[in-house]
Amino acid sequence: MAAGWIAALKLVPWADVIEATPQVVQAARRLMGSAATTNAAGAETPQQQAERRMAQLEQELAASAQLIERLAEQHAQVVRAVDALRRRQQRLVWTVAALGVAATLPWLWVVLRG
Repeated sequence: MAAGWIAALKLVPWADVIEATPQVVQAARRLMGSAATTNAAGAETPQQQAERRMAQLEQELAASAQLIERLAEQHAQVVRAVDALRRRQQRLVWTVAALGVAATLPWLWVVLRG
């Protein structure tokens, strides 16, 4: 069973995943950093604070959407790799079954004939 997972992981285009990782990490840090920032300017009016906060939330939403999209793309790559492995396993099972039958037939012929 572990060999199946290893083979699935080999099918994932890790170069693409590794290449996208810094962007995903950067987006996650921006998201966390923007969520943790507080209002340092106490001279703003409540309306200005609300507008600034609204703009900040829109930026966080866009960053979240980008992060989710990248994660979804990576997830889709893993799912495709696992599906390809499942199909390979099915072919292997049928091949082994056919070889088992092919190996048994000569033995049966010898036993029944002799």
